[in-house]
Amino acid sequence: MVDARVSPTGSLENLSQREVAQLLSAGHGGVYQLFRRCALAVLSSGLQTDDIRDIFGRYKDFDIRLGRQAWGVKLEVRNAPSSAFVDGQMIRGIKEHLFAVLRDIVYIHDAILGNNRFDLNDPASITNAVYQILRNARILDYKGRPDLVVCWGGHSIGSAEYDYTKKVGYELGLRALSVCTGCGPGAMKGPMKGATIGHAKQRIRDGRYIGMTEPGIIAAEPPNPIVNQLVIMPDIEKRLEAFVRTAHAIIVFPGGAGTAEEILYLLGILLNPANAEQPLPVVFTGPSSSADYFAQIDRFIGATLGEAAQRRYKIVVGDAAQAAREVAKGVEAVREHRRTHRDAYNFNWLLNIAPDFQRPFEPTHEAMAKLELRRGLEPHVLAANLRRAFSGIVAGNVKEQGVQAIETHGPFELHGDREIMTLLDELLAAFVAQKRMKIAGEYRPCYRLVA
Repeated sequence: MVDARVSPTGSLENLSQREVAQLLSAGHGGVYQLFRRCALAVLSSGLQTDDIRDIFGRYKDFDIRLGRQAWGVKLEVRNAPSSAFVDGQMIRGIKEHLFAVLRDIVYIHDAILGNNRFDLNDPASITNAVYQILRNARILDYKGRPDLVVCWGGHSIGSAEYDYTKKVGYELGLRALSVCTGCGPGAMKGPMKGATIGHAKQRIRDGRYIGMTEPGIIAAEPPNPIVNQLVIMPDIEKRLEAFVRTAHAIIVFPGGAGTAEEILYLLGILLNPANAEQPLPVVFTGPSSSADYFAQIDRFIGATLGEAAQRRYKIVVGDAAQAAREVAKGVEAVREHRRTHRDAYNFNWLLNIAPDFQRPFEPTHEAMAKLELRRGLEPHVLAANLRRAFSGIVAGNVKEQGVQAIETHGPFELHGDREIMTLLDELLAAFVAQKRMKIAGEYRPCYRLVA
């Protein structure tokens, strides 16, 4: 463990005295514990575990404090993971991530949650809050042609799937496309790693490797070292909205419950009749060995949401170059649509996101048991409820509050039609068998399905 004093880098290099005072006040106030936990997650990047209790237990004596300087703030860290340092100096990328965490948590606490400008029960106001957080983090500074490919996939994947994500990232980099992921390991790291090589070959020196996370997941999925723009969103729903509004295309790699949540969120939005004309290329892709995985995902989507949902994506297996070509072609269609409809290139204002996909879902035992998972619902409504079900499973797997709830009250119960419960059971059982739920240790289901 290491003690150190760290000066700001990244987007906190210049601060006014008023901003310093606000940071000090907020840092030692109600958000300090949240900042401490997120900071420890960033400093733990590279540890081969997604057990948050192991991380917080191993570094229970970790502390971080804010100190005032004439030009801003300095952080004092104590008992920090030694892997974040080289010869006593904090690695620059980790330092940037650390100050990005400070920037976003303080901004969200002060300017979003603590400001009555934003009614976070109103859909338009929620979207505006997402925009303001991204703008404050300088994610929206880029003013060039559409080029941002959001890549989703599991943090717990095998070597063949991980190597394939690097190949796809490489093909994206060769086509001058930038990458945005959930910022963690596995399928979130691979595309960025591959894109750096593709960009280097094309002499692209300003490639963007954007990571979007939220406090509940950052400890289980710490930012990987390639991320050069990190943003912390307040919750999973705003994180997902940030993904789809900034994306010019979306690639889905193999994953577990979190990836299923992202797929259902995306399809639920695209199935909304108001978005029927929205071009957004979506490609499911993986190595040849993942063909059965995508076949099962496709069957689940067809059986629950119907053929209209299946028409909103393409499946490309075992061909990284073809996956990248499909994306590049789709990005051009997005550019033309945005230009014609006078929508911003860097933030999709015209995408309609229903309140069911925006309002935070707290996965308590009661809330999970009340989810409607039955036939007869509109496809986008069923997608919203299935998304919440998978969100609860993710919480029970890796989020601190969810893990504690499962330990105290037992598994979540999900109730629904026998056919839907059977489909869910088959999909979740496959995730468990393929070790997609957790990186290390024996997996104990945090859910029980009741038909």
